[in-house]
Amino acid sequence: MNARIDTLHATASTTPLPLSAEQQIGQIAVQLPGATAVFRRIKLDFCCGGQVSLAKAAADKGLDADAVLAELAALQRSDAVPQAASPSALIDHILARYHEVHRQQLPELIRMARRVEAVHRDNPHVPVGLADHLEAMHEELLSHMLKEEQVLFPMLKNGGNSFVGQPIGMMRAEHVDHGEALDKLNTLTNDATPPQGACNTWRALYAGIAQLGDDLINHIHLENNVLFPRFEASAAPAQACATSACGCQ
Repeated sequence: MNARIDTLHATASTTPLPLSAEQQIGQIAVQLPGATAVFRRIKLDFCCGGQVSLAKAAADKGLDADAVLAELAALQRSDAVPQAASPSALIDHILARYHEVHRQQLPELIRMARRVEAVHRDNPHVPVGLADHLEAMHEELLSHMLKEEQVLFPMLKNGGNSFVGQPIGMMRAEHVDHGEALDKLNTLTNDATPPQGACNTWRALYAGIAQLGDDLINHIHLENNVLFPRFEASAAPAQACATSACGCQ
């Protein structure tokens, strides 16, 4: 997984999921990560009642189907990186596209994982321990992103300095930990492949986990291979000097 992170090239999502009020809400829940949180908030049953169209489900609840579609469409996100982005613009992209999205993704995935583990506890394919693992990932990511937002990113936006390699090195080490967490996540979920006959909640959970994995890998790629190298080359000589007995201080 970590080698995959180091070599991955982020790509833009050029084919957004076509959305229609005539689609079944269960189909939308499975195909569009994040849709389950929308359906849960407006009380549309996407699991056992997921065989009805969005139009009918919305009408039965007195909801505006077009407004629901617009909210769902906002969940479709592009991975496109700003062309010739400055470090500041790249950081802003990372914050909006990945930090904000991770904060939205994980609580809903944890909720669904707890539900699946409880309802399907007698199923031999149930991912025992998945919710706990997602909670641990959530805590680690929140801590990691806060360090970047409060310390490293402001430093980089100000042009960096000769000692910026130290916090970058710490973030790189934590990225390795995130990669190992993704490996465990894939093991728990059979590479996010739901078993035959899985309910819509289980299928939506695994679709969301697949999206989380793709997002986290792209996120780490942008930092490790695009953002950080712009500052590490200039920081290395000064750090080497500071940590050696060269007598220049």
